[in-house]
Amino acid sequence: MKEYGFVRVGACVPTLEVANVTYNAEEIIKNIKEADTKEVAILVFPELSVTGYTCSDLFFQDVLLKSSKEGIRKIIEETKNLDIISIIGAPISIRNQLFNCAVVIQKGEVLGIVPKTYIPNYNEFYEKRWFATSLDLIDSEIDFLGKSVPIGIDLVFTDKENENMNFGIEICEDLWSIVPPSNDLALNGANLILNLSSSNELIGKYEYRKSLVKGQSSKLISGYVYTSSGVNESTTDVVFSGHAMIAENGQILKESTRFQLDSQIIMDDIDFEKINNLRMKDISYMGVKPTKNTRRILVDMKDSSTLIRSYEKNPFVPQNEAKRNGRCHEIFEIQSCGLAKRLKHIGTEKCVIGISGGLDSTLAFLVIVEAYKKLGIDPKNIQAITMPGFGTTSRTLENAKRLMDVYGVTLAEISIRDASLLHMKDIGHNPDNHDITYENVQARERTQILMDVANKMGGIVIGTGDLSELALGWCTYNGDHMSMYAVNNSIPKTLVKYLVRYVADTNEEVKEVLYDILDTPISPELLPPTKDGKIKQKTEDKIGPYELHDFFLYHFFRYGASPDKLQLLANQTFAGIYSEKEILQWLKVFIQRFFHQQFKRSCLPDGPKVGTVSLSPRGDLRMPSDASCHEWLKKLEK
Repeated sequence: MKEYGFVRVGACVPTLEVANVTYNAEEIIKNIKEADTKEVAILVFPELSVTGYTCSDLFFQDVLLKSSKEGIRKIIEETKNLDIISIIGAPISIRNQLFNCAVVIQKGEVLGIVPKTYIPNYNEFYEKRWFATSLDLIDSEIDFLGKSVPIGIDLVFTDKENENMNFGIEICEDLWSIVPPSNDLALNGANLILNLSSSNELIGKYEYRKSLVKGQSSKLISGYVYTSSGVNESTTDVVFSGHAMIAENGQILKESTRFQLDSQIIMDDIDFEKINNLRMKDISYMGVKPTKNTRRILVDMKDSSTLIRSYEKNPFVPQNEAKRNGRCHEIFEIQSCGLAKRLKHIGTEKCVIGISGGLDSTLAFLVIVEAYKKLGIDPKNIQAITMPGFGTTSRTLENAKRLMDVYGVTLAEISIRDASLLHMKDIGHNPDNHDITYENVQARERTQILMDVANKMGGIVIGTGDLSELALGWCTYNGDHMSMYAVNNSIPKTLVKYLVRYVADTNEEVKEVLYDILDTPISPELLPPTKDGKIKQKTEDKIGPYELHDFFLYHFFRYGASPDKLQLLANQTFAGIYSEKEILQWLKVFIQRFFHQQFKRSCLPDGPKVGTVSLSPRGDLRMPSDASCHEWLKKLEK
């Protein structure tokens, strides 16, 4: 999986006996071996995991310190044939000082030692009684177990095969400080931070600790692995829960079950490619230069044969209902405020919109209604127009009329059949030939009607096309592709459904008609219906499932995922829903259409950006209209 940028990391909370190094070393060895069988490349243990964090004045005892060193020797010996990198917490005495350290081992070697910088000495913490800070460290290398080993907070561990895979280490309180060591480590290339911690539990501390890990991984645009001591530490005054987390760029990927007596290992795959892509796009990231230089330690990050990381099928849509409803509310606010500002600036109260009875025009209409509420404009100033053509079904036409009636807007019905037939006659096109010309004649006729009515009224045409259609170029150039303000331009098709459903669930008056619109197949209705009057032309039969295309778009555009990586992620995410052959087929369609249809996106009308993915030529996507997709399609050749 390293070829796709994935490295498997783990956080372990081992069972422990305070000051019993022999027992603790055996448990650490056992967990390292277990993690190795699960293809974990990097495994992190809690702070002072060899001795236990709560040894207090026992840290002054030579017996404990010598036992700790022998415990590390035993761990190294017992794991020397394993490829896994292990990071273990231990007290290390150097030049009359004792340091709280992270010891990095692999294949029988100590690769480096990182001491703690910020030593807590408040409330229940009393660490300065025993430990010195890294700031007092004199040496950059020490003799440890008979070998010279680099030591310091300036160590960045870099994969020998891929210089873009790097990790750095900080310890517990370091994260809580105003300027954590991980800031400098990240600026020096560390895109994964490992934290060995001993954080006791207090009411509310769990949420705060979690927010720190999420926030630091987001601020640093990095992976972050955090693991803290468990309930087997001393409970003389405090209790530890064994809180472990794996985060990436502000998202918690995995989290331990707290307050467990037995050992736990959590693991997931960190996406280094994604992290590096995000950092490269963020030009401000390196706006602050590192305050310290770093030393590179080369390591072998082992590869894994499988991907255990899971992905949401609908990445644009929150799975949690409460969060999803909150997101829908915020999106409506952005869309409607954008339109309200535009209407105020122009000085008009007139909006013109084509209503088809489909999802996109329904959402755009609901946005207009919300904007009018904000401005205190009578909805009768909304000029809705239904324009039945050769493919219009009675179901969609009646739904459009019912929806307009509920909101009390001005509705007109203008058939495009005669005008389209006349135009086809003028250009010499046989109306029995249901080709792309037959379809686009209708689409452009509808747009002409909307534009002319808007001119007559002194209003503006509101666009209805969505982000997914723009990504695929599934719109008629200078037809439904064009408007005077496009409120749906950054809303993907999979999210459109939830936005409409959100309104349906919160408004009894329109619930029935909106749910029928939600159940209607997606179609431009440009081809004649079936003999029984049902929709014959279904968009997804032609270009593929929108849920696949939205998945491709999200990972391709947001994180720069290569086509073969997209294929890998989709095969895993949609297993049992689409075959690998189908996924490959529609992925090729996505790539080809994304490149070939850029010319339609180069002249998009104004519209509000809502999410992290937008294809506006003035904002997020500067792309030549004649770029070749050859190199991208090559990645899918087997």
